[in-house]
Order: sequence, then C-alpha cells, then structure tokens
Amino acid sequence: MRRRRWKHVLIGAFAGAAVLADAGAAAAQAAAATEQLAISTPPAGSAAWVEDHSYGHDLPDPATTAPAAAAEFFAQLSPAELNRLVEAYPLVVGNFDGAPLAVRYRANRIALAAERDHARARSTDRALTPEQHALAVSRANDVQSLLAPGRQILAFDPRGRGLLTEVWGDLGSADRVAVLVPGSDADLGHFDQAVEPLRSPAGMARALYQEERRQAPGTRTAVVAWTGYVTPSGLGPDAVTSRLADVGAPRLRRLLAGLKETTRPQAPPALFCHSYGSVVCGTAAPDIPRAAASPADTSGITDLVVFGSPGMGVESTSELGAGVHVWATRNETDWIGNVPYLEVGGLGHGADPTSLDFGAERISSARSAGHNGYFATGTDSLHNFAAVALGTYGDVVRPAPEA
Repeated sequence: MRRRRWKHVLIGAFAGAAVLADAGAAAAQAAAATEQLAISTPPAGSAAWVEDHSYGHDLPDPATTAPAAAAEFFAQLSPAELNRLVEAYPLVVGNFDGAPLAVRYRANRIALAAERDHARARSTDRALTPEQHALAVSRANDVQSLLAPGRQILAFDPRGRGLLTEVWGDLGSADRVAVLVPGSDADLGHFDQAVEPLRSPAGMARALYQEERRQAPGTRTAVVAWTGYVTPSGLGPDAVTSRLADVGAPRLRRLLAGLKETTRPQAPPALFCHSYGSVVCGTAAPDIPRAAASPADTSGITDLVVFGSPGMGVESTSELGAGVHVWATRNETDWIGNVPYLEVGGLGHGADPTSLDFGAERISSARSAGHNGYFATGTDSLHNFAAVALGTYGDVVRPAPEA
C-alpha cells in the first residue's frame, strides 16, 4: 500500500495538483483520458508505396530504410521519377529522413493542402456533430497558416493530434544547426500560437533564430522545430513516465541521421530540449553522436541544452554517453522545480539536471520567468541558447555564485 500511495503522490506532484493518495475515481478517469497513442509507424501511403513496382525496381521501405540508404535512393532518381513520387506519395516523401530538403518541402506542401481540403470538407459534412465541425474548422485554419509563402515544412503527419517539423534559415547551407525538442502539448494545433507565441515550438524557434542572427549576422544558421513525436497532453500520467519518450527517441535519432545526409554544418546539430523534451533527449543521448556526426564535423560532440526539465531519466551525465555535452538551466519561478526529482516504480525522470552533482554545465536563465519564458527577449537564457548554438562558448553567461 505504501508503494501505491507514493505513486499517487508522484502523479499529483508532477501535475501540479494536490498531492493526495486517495484520488477519487473521477479524477483517475480524467487522468487516463489524457493518455496518448504513440506513433511509431510510417505515415499513410507507406504500404502502397512498398507495393508499387511500376518503377521497375523496389521502392525503399520507409519502416526499415536508414536515412543514408534513402539519400542514395533519391539521388539516383530522374527528375520525372522524383516528381511522380512526390505527387503520388507526398506523405511518404515528405517524412522520409534522408530525402533532399527541397523535395520534402514540396511534398509537404502537397500533403498540407490535401489535409486542409479534407478538413474543410468535414467542416460542412452534415453527418458530423457541431463539435466535430468546429474541430475540422480549427484543423483547416492551422494547416492553412502553414501553407503561407516562405514556410519550410520538413515533416508533416496528420495522424492523431498532428506531427510537424519546420525549418528557419537555409538548412542545406547552414554552418550551425539547432534542433528544438518541445515538451507537453506540442502538436499541430499548438505548433504556432499567435497568443503567447513563446509557449509554442514555432515561437521558440523563431526567437532562437533571430537571436542567432543578432549575435552573429555573418554566420549561416538554421533552426529546426521538431514536433516529430507524440507529446504528453496536459500533465497527466504520460508526463511522469518515459513511455512516449521511449517511442520518440528513435524518431529523434532518425531525424539527426537524416540531417547528417542532407546538411553540412561545421558541428553536429545542437539540441534544445524543453520540459518533457529533455526526457526524449536523455533517452536518445547514448546514440546521438552516431546519428548526428558527419564528415564535416570538427568536434564530434553534440551540445544538448535542457531547460525547464523534469529530469532526463538518469542520475548523472555519465549515463548519457561521452558524445554529448550537457548544458542545463531552470529559472527560479519555473514550477517544474517543485516536482520530485527521482524515479520510483517507473514514475518520475531521475535527478535534477541543474543540480551540482548531475554533471551538466549550468548556465544562467536570469530575467526569464515561468516554465515557458526561456526564449523571451533580453533573458540570459535566450542569449545563452544562441551562444551555444553558434559555438561561441566564451559568450555563455553562467549563474551567479550561490550565497
């Protein structure tokens, strides 16, 4: 009974709710309703793609083909073959790590337009309820905004709440690349928020890209906002276990392996892992160097920045492997600092990455506020994130010494 009671305490603490062991049945049902179905399979159209032998040769299986092999396959296609595949299988091509960047951008515009039209049709379908009509209108509006000129959508999958990856800058020619890994509630509907934009992956990525350009206008940079895994919804049970991170980590490694084939930065992409995203990064960390390193890399070390973190699933950086350099910060008003930094019976995410004995290099987040304020203009955290992304480590501001 004591173990079960402590599990209830952990769930309540992570959710920011009252820490009560005797949660009522209604509360338990509400928490269960937020549990998400992780997506680990290739996108729609993949089965038909594999069965399509009209090209005179087999098409690579999206479920098993490594990004390096995918890059080789796409490089051998004629322009006519490539155009045909993009038109016939936009979701497959648009999500195929290792495919040329411009081809993926084009395929995803086709897939997004199809999803917009599908949602618009649902919004007037008399067989659906008013609530379903409203959801369809919202989906159509979200997708339409992504079709604006200049937007570079690297991946799009309409399943579930929607998976999405967008790029700022010229990813193919960038000298420095940053990848943002968001936490709970990141999905298509919350990807780019007009109100409180820094709560959304797109808003955070824009702020980082702009700060990089301010600090180093002569450096070619790119920022990738990766919502390529199913994130926890709200602060229910999914937020306190590694279940979704376990599925998301291989997808993150695959993204990095794909970037290795299609970009040529001077160093491996720097990862910026917010909240539950730091659990994903911690899970992926041991294999990140192998996934991310390219012949042009000069350091071979991947910078991994965690902020607003509930833990990385480990007790110290020594468990993450030798190929990552971990930086960590948390501002004083971030509620995540009130969660229990431990793991009991599969609940919780281990030690506090900002603790002295964790082994991360601590950086300042002065002037940032709350769980979503790290990318605000004028904060030490935004300044430091850009400095790490640029590799100008001497410009990183450390925390003031503790009294």
